[in-house]
Amino acid sequence: MATAKTPAKSAAKGKKPAGPKPGEYPGKIVDIDVSQEVSESFLEYAYSVIYSRALPDARDGLKPVHRRILHQMADMGLRPERGHVKSARVVGEVMGKLHPHGDGAIYDALVRMAQSFSMGLPLIDGHGNFGSLDAGPAAMRYTEARLAPAAMSMVAEADEDTVDFGPNYDGQLSEPVVLPAAYPNLLVNGGSGIAVGMATNMAPHNLGEVIAATKFLIENPTATVKQLMKFVPGPDFPTGGEIVGLDGVREAYATGKGSFKVRASVEIEKVTSRKMGIVIKELPYTIGPEKVVERIAALVKAKKIQGISDIIDLSDGQTGTNVVIEIKNGFEPEEVLEKLYALTPMEDAFAINAVALVKGKPQTLGLKELLRVFIDHRIEVVRRRSEYRKAKAEARLGLVDGLLKAIIDIDKVIKIIRSSDDAAQAKDKLIKDFKLDEEQATYILDMPLRRLTKMSKIELETEQKELKAVIAELTKLLKSEEAIKAQVSAELTAVGKSFATARRTRIGAA
Repeated sequence: MATAKTPAKSAAKGKKPAGPKPGEYPGKIVDIDVSQEVSESFLEYAYSVIYSRALPDARDGLKPVHRRILHQMADMGLRPERGHVKSARVVGEVMGKLHPHGDGAIYDALVRMAQSFSMGLPLIDGHGNFGSLDAGPAAMRYTEARLAPAAMSMVAEADEDTVDFGPNYDGQLSEPVVLPAAYPNLLVNGGSGIAVGMATNMAPHNLGEVIAATKFLIENPTATVKQLMKFVPGPDFPTGGEIVGLDGVREAYATGKGSFKVRASVEIEKVTSRKMGIVIKELPYTIGPEKVVERIAALVKAKKIQGISDIIDLSDGQTGTNVVIEIKNGFEPEEVLEKLYALTPMEDAFAINAVALVKGKPQTLGLKELLRVFIDHRIEVVRRRSEYRKAKAEARLGLVDGLLKAIIDIDKVIKIIRSSDDAAQAKDKLIKDFKLDEEQATYILDMPLRRLTKMSKIELETEQKELKAVIAELTKLLKSEEAIKAQVSAELTAVGKSFATARRTRIGAA
């Protein structure tokens, strides 16, 4: 128990209590249970880490730092058609406005979104040395960045009231709570994070396959995991490789947790006129060639693997992984390869732990649940976007209707404006003579006369017709849940046509 004494009261009647002495607390001190305080404070800290830093949101698949980077870059106008800017500038803007943490953490997050060997669909277009599987990136003052085309599908329409915004850390700015996200980013790009008492580890998947599964689930809400796996047979790592057996994948898709093995892709061929060799073309996810070469060399030196005469690492950023392992005459390459799989990172286990935030709470989600959360989010985005566009079109239609009333007798409008003592009087006369509402009259008064006199009735009538068609179309869409789902599906198809690629990771038997 924590205890403290209050300042002694004055014994003399009528006298004011003596003030606190230097170093004494002037207010009331309450005894508290230390164990309870520690427990409550730790829970608050744990929740803060889980929600604000470590775990991705199941809707857009992003942690707060990634979301803030993308939003801030969009706000800075760093679109794919614009030039690159220094990464340090981006990090500074993000840190100063939205993410008051270390610049190293922000830059690490930015770098990962630019690495083609980390992301199934990179969100940052990086210029300069953004690292490799064996080496880190150059300092942020040397690299440059802008949004990749795929990132525009994540941030587009955020300004159309499609998502909620909240205050930033000091309440001076606002930031999106979640991004609109036109595709299931958590499945496509994966992610990892360590919170307090829990962790997440998601594998990247093929965009085209994930979109196909999402569309199927929209049309068939009762679909099973087995049916969805016809579209998504397993993860698709950007580094390729081969998944050995699907039992762990099925378990992960059903329960949110599962482990499976990924093997390097190799070719057995003649490397010299007299020697056969094993050529490593692809390695398991996050495994670099230098790590493999060092491990093989150590095993050969320790005589735990025999039959290897030389190892040559020809890998580079242009041709990718290319490690040549020369086999001594008299040894079978297949037998040496089996030992390499068993003793080196050429075969590595990947454990899926699909923990993500759903309505602010961490949940372990299977494949169907992950897709369902995204579908519900995207339906909400399309509905809110349609309501916003409809309201905007209706507001513009009202102004166009007012202009059409005024344009019929433009000379009278000008005469009213010139003869009025002030704007209020002119507005009242316009409302009375042309049967306008207050907003229409104000718009006409605010418009320069040179624009008002040059307006064409035909152009206004054409715009009026187009606006009415847009409003009718959006009204029809908003009245039908099935129509909104069809719109979501159509937009997913468009994303797939723009960014889908062939599968890189093969599915092998156990």
